[in-house]
Amino acid sequence: MRITRLTAVVAVLAAALIGTGTTAQAEEAVPDAKVVPIQVTGPTASRFNLVVMGDGYTAAELPKFREQVDKHLNVLWSIEPFKSYRNYINVYAVEIASPQSGVDCDPNLTSPKVDTPLQMGFWGGCNPSSVQRLLTVSSTAAIQYADLVPGTTSGNRQILAIGNSDTYGGAGGTYATASGGNALSALITPHELGHSLGGLQDEYDYYARGDRGAPYEGTEPSSIHHTLLTEQQMRDQQQKWFRWLGEPSESGGPIGRYEGGMYAGSGVWRPSRHSMMKTLGYSFDQISRERMTQRISSRVNLFQASTPTGQVAADQVVWLQTLHPSSHELDVSWTLDGRTLPTANRRAVDLATLGLAPGVHTLTAKVVDPTDFIRDPAVRPTASRTWTVNTTLSAKPTTTPVAFTGSTATDHPVSADEVVYAETTQSETDQPAIGWKLDGQAADNPGNDRDFDLAPLQLTGRHTLSATVGSQTLTWQVDGVEPTVTSTMSKPLLTVQKPAGPEYIYNDAFTMKLAATDDSTGYVVPEFRVDGDGWFNYFGWPTDASAPYKFTAEGTAIDQLVYGKLGVPRVVPWDDVPPGYGRHQVEYRAIDASGNIGTPRRFAVTLLRPAPTCTTTITGTRNGPLVLRSGVTCLSGATVNGPIQVSAGASLVATDSRISGPVNAAKAADIQLLRTTVSGPVSFAGITRSAVLIGSTISGPVSIGTATTTEPVALAGNTINGPLSCSGNAVTPTNLEAPNQVAGPRSGQCAQL
Repeated sequence: MRITRLTAVVAVLAAALIGTGTTAQAEEAVPDAKVVPIQVTGPTASRFNLVVMGDGYTAAELPKFREQVDKHLNVLWSIEPFKSYRNYINVYAVEIASPQSGVDCDPNLTSPKVDTPLQMGFWGGCNPSSVQRLLTVSSTAAIQYADLVPGTTSGNRQILAIGNSDTYGGAGGTYATASGGNALSALITPHELGHSLGGLQDEYDYYARGDRGAPYEGTEPSSIHHTLLTEQQMRDQQQKWFRWLGEPSESGGPIGRYEGGMYAGSGVWRPSRHSMMKTLGYSFDQISRERMTQRISSRVNLFQASTPTGQVAADQVVWLQTLHPSSHELDVSWTLDGRTLPTANRRAVDLATLGLAPGVHTLTAKVVDPTDFIRDPAVRPTASRTWTVNTTLSAKPTTTPVAFTGSTATDHPVSADEVVYAETTQSETDQPAIGWKLDGQAADNPGNDRDFDLAPLQLTGRHTLSATVGSQTLTWQVDGVEPTVTSTMSKPLLTVQKPAGPEYIYNDAFTMKLAATDDSTGYVVPEFRVDGDGWFNYFGWPTDASAPYKFTAEGTAIDQLVYGKLGVPRVVPWDDVPPGYGRHQVEYRAIDASGNIGTPRRFAVTLLRPAPTCTTTITGTRNGPLVLRSGVTCLSGATVNGPIQVSAGASLVATDSRISGPVNAAKAADIQLLRTTVSGPVSFAGITRSAVLIGSTISGPVSIGTATTTEPVALAGNTINGPLSCSGNAVTPTNLEAPNQVAGPRSGQCAQL
């Protein structure tokens, strides 16, 4: 069957037993359900089937359910191994119009219960002994609705129930659940599938949020991604993730040994600092990705069809059909009586060309997935089939017309690095050759002509790929247009444009909003990373998907988790990591619905310590001299027509202001001139806490000496219409890589600024 995204819906009248997860209640009629094929890559019996059902969406809210499913799926397809093995998966949505909107006990135990077909509820189904974020579903109802998808069984499907809620929550196990509308909802889905499909454990060092877990007590965990062993013990004993040690983690940092996991705060170790099973937003690390690849592959058969096993004729064409990852070809090798045949990964062998000696021979085909996602040979997806070749038999010609029997979907674009496939009718005397063309020109495709790998062509822009067999032709639009993503930053103290990208300086929290678009339909996934760490899904802000992401030096605690820590991430309040002050590199990109990953863009950001808290604030216009003897005086958009003198121990913070006289300070605590204009000289001597001049214009000489500050005097992006001299400062001043424009000579410690 050709992969297709169907838009037609099949209305199905269902009845279910409404009850708890295990106990049936009185039999009642339930609302009509519609089974909507979202992605069909093959027969349900030979695919892994993801059945997504919604709960608490009224008939009027079903469009919202469809939109949320699209986002959940496109985020899922952007994450490995789901991205590479998308063709192994059928997706069906079960749309159920709920009598009432919402789910039970959302967000609190005192919140009302609502009448919904799947009885979804927070607090483990309104259980006071549970936790708020645990969103459960009636297993009885979920099974009955999933059974509406023909051909799916508990052995070849995964149920994902999405609740109509903006509250953070989900669950993994036999069934996966996730709320639909929270900013992080689409990230809950792959995490819970990690539990339900992969059998992966949580890597949290807590169970109840805000309460670090007790030390682990017990023997070596059965979990593949938790251990008591040291790295050396793993290598010596060839246990756990020894094959991956030292590798750069797909979720950031190296694969190694990091303490905490399985709800224990210490005494047990995990492979990476922050994989998806610890922190939503990052990808699976290699250990979890290997398990997920294995589990997805175990739900399907690498052989999709073949010449029937048994006896075959010596003049027969023996053929097979495999599954088709979207990122690479499967390897097929053929052996005759134990001797490897030079088949160049072809999917058929013409026995008539082998000159077989009379008698009986053994032909074997072996299919191996060569993916580098797997290093453990014991779990590498592999399958084989064997035929007995009898030279007394003759092949039977067929009159079946040559035609395509399956292919990569043609109703939506394919990405420029995708492996496109097509399958044809087969016979005992022929495996029809497929002719491929790109933009109307013949494209060479030796060996396995069932798969066409676009990646080596390095295509950009739009193209047309076609495959022809007999009188039939399939056509795909190749989308080589990268998605675009733009960043919108909160107002910085200074912006410096450089060839590699803009650079910003802040002295307080700042925000970044990413907007991703593409020329094709479907949700576009934006991502960012800081200082080369793992790519992190941009979801807005945890409390509001439409709000920008906020960065601070220590991060912001929301529901006992920490978000937006600049530099080394801080996930929970007790994480002991350095604050994020200083200079950082931020990259951002997008992944479109076709699977294209955009070229990253970047900016640099320097975060300074905040200015001291104001004790007095001046706005508007002030005429005459200003003498500051104590406290912190802030000028905010002010105009001072006169000189300013800052006495010992006092502080001045001037932002977006104008000063028409000189500014002098002797042994002041803080002097900060931020985007401020001074019509006269500036002289600082013996500053004790902070001296910062950024983005300011000084009409006169600037002299800074004998500062005893622990951090360097910051002089960045200023215009100084006079000389600049610095001497005797405890730490050499810095320009934060934002050079100053100085009309006069530069001397002393500021000679290079």
